[in-house]
Amino acid sequence: MRILPNWIRDFVDTKANDHDLAESLTHAGIAVESIVEEHGHTIYEMDLTTNRVDAMNHYGVAREASAIFDIELKPVTPKLPKAEGTAKFAIELEDAQGCPRYTARIVRGVKVASSPKNIAQRLELLGSRAINNIADASNYALFEIGHPTHAFDLDTLEGGKIVVRRAREGETLKTLDGETRKLTSQDLVIADAVKAVALAGVMGGFDTMITEKTTNVLIESAWFDPASIRHTAKRLGMHTDASHRYERGADIAITALACDRVAELILETAGGKLEGEKIDAIARKIEPRTVQLRRSEVKRHLGLDLPEQEIERILRRLGFGVDGETVTIPSWRLDVEREIDVIEELARIHGYNNFPNTLPSFAGGVIELPDEQKRARVREILLALGYNEAISLTFASKEDAAQFGGGEPLAIANPLNEEQGYLRTSLLPGMLGMIAYNLNRGNTDVRLFESGDVFEKTGERFEERRRLCFAATGNSIEASVHTKAKATDFFDLKGDVEDLLAAFTKRTVYFDTLVPEYYHPGRAARIVLDGATVGYVGQLHPSVADVRKLKQDVYLAEILQERLFQHDLKAPRFTAISRYPAVERDFSFVFDDAVTFDRVREAVEALGITEMTSFQAVEIFRGGSVPAGKYSFLVRAAFQSAERTLRDEEVANWSGQIIKALEILGGALRG
Repeated sequence: MRILPNWIRDFVDTKANDHDLAESLTHAGIAVESIVEEHGHTIYEMDLTTNRVDAMNHYGVAREASAIFDIELKPVTPKLPKAEGTAKFAIELEDAQGCPRYTARIVRGVKVASSPKNIAQRLELLGSRAINNIADASNYALFEIGHPTHAFDLDTLEGGKIVVRRAREGETLKTLDGETRKLTSQDLVIADAVKAVALAGVMGGFDTMITEKTTNVLIESAWFDPASIRHTAKRLGMHTDASHRYERGADIAITALACDRVAELILETAGGKLEGEKIDAIARKIEPRTVQLRRSEVKRHLGLDLPEQEIERILRRLGFGVDGETVTIPSWRLDVEREIDVIEELARIHGYNNFPNTLPSFAGGVIELPDEQKRARVREILLALGYNEAISLTFASKEDAAQFGGGEPLAIANPLNEEQGYLRTSLLPGMLGMIAYNLNRGNTDVRLFESGDVFEKTGERFEERRRLCFAATGNSIEASVHTKAKATDFFDLKGDVEDLLAAFTKRTVYFDTLVPEYYHPGRAARIVLDGATVGYVGQLHPSVADVRKLKQDVYLAEILQERLFQHDLKAPRFTAISRYPAVERDFSFVFDDAVTFDRVREAVEALGITEMTSFQAVEIFRGGSVPAGKYSFLVRAAFQSAERTLRDEEVANWSGQIIKALEILGGALRG
């Protein structure tokens, strides 16, 4: 949002220039992102955190400057003429939870016209279009003291009263933007005796808006429940200056002051006369909150013994009440709830740069997390394989949570949007989103990995599980003057998985075809480590890729990290190269298609030939003289001893054992 430093100086007489003021505010947590000059005026572009709604106005920022520079803050004291007559208008608060306080004033005999130059110019510098002197008075007060208000054409309100209630199911309201909104019983509305005339805390109604014919005005200043405003604004897709503030929590104590300030501006710019005193309806009181502030805790957290007078000075400048160790929180500081929050206020106003550099006291020792070395090793391997680490949101849509995970997904009570309404049950949706983001921006060769938590339902409980996911698309080898480009395929990902598993101790590892439906059949495999499923690897199913508009083949690997980490990391060991020659033997067999290399390797390794140093597949051939449903398979075994030269009869014996084992599997030795 934008803030004008000259407007701040209306409330605090600081000698700091615009740049020094910006720097001081930023150091105190009221961040000035940039300083721009427009039409001879300095403008701050602010970056305020969502919990500091009290600082989203000039008076709130001036209060911060008052505390930083220890300068008196000028109060906002509207000067109103003596009211005439009695305001014969009723306020009924049917929903005390949604609206505990509603303040109103009546001004009669106004003349709607353009605002004076000083008001219109300030509004335009803040990016708000000047409308007329009545609407501008409300907007001006919003930017000045931060509380939303609204002005109704009094003559369009029926029945001589305002009713704050829930909308009737199916009730409609045409809002100021010209749209007709269909309401539900959960929407809070401002109504007259007959109809709804405004969406409470969001936007006024079209039929009661200020026009050139308006002569009598009802000024509204109220406090609405943040959850109710957030629900309505989100459901209707409406985000206004008013809803932005009400959703985060407005100041219930300022409604009367805001109403008077708007009345003052209207009387100055549009003329007219006040009718009666303000109407202040209060359905329930919200008592001021207090916290205990112990001096010992201030010193423990800040490492500095702040003088008692300095603590009291800072808090009083910020509007807090101080009575010994009891601190009363001002009504506009809804972000302050605990003792530590008050200590944070002391720290930021005292100035983080004013704390001496000291080492924290520490009596223990650094304790490494149990799996930290394994996490670091996995990350090191994937980075070495050319993957880039990425982080995605822990939220997912209901469809993604159901498609890629198992069991019932866990719904979020207050989701950011419908596409992020559940905790993720898999890392795949986030990974596919990041792949699509890259592809849509012309980055066609993508290799990413993420390690993070997913949330699975076990019985009646949801538990966090650690997962690892990596994915690749595009070329695994780029084209050059020497070589052609090579597209990433299943075997690239499978090889990366094997490199990862090679870092851990294991007895057996094999791959089979039992994979989830979102993988491409025939181009995916389950990873089984020592008899337990440890993950999946393969190509994303084309139908899933089409739905996500992925224009390239995407290959994925999912690793159940907690199962992988049940295995220890391999310790590096030195093995001397044998001085004796190695002997290789090739075997050519014909097998049924159902026989996999894993079964062949297991059968050979089960022979327990200690001198066999490797057993590898060399060539696969189908067609020609090989019958349909079968394939020709060439494998190679290598034998070597570290102690002696092998004899021909030994190698022949081992070769015979291998042939027999493969024949038992159904293989036929080729001549």
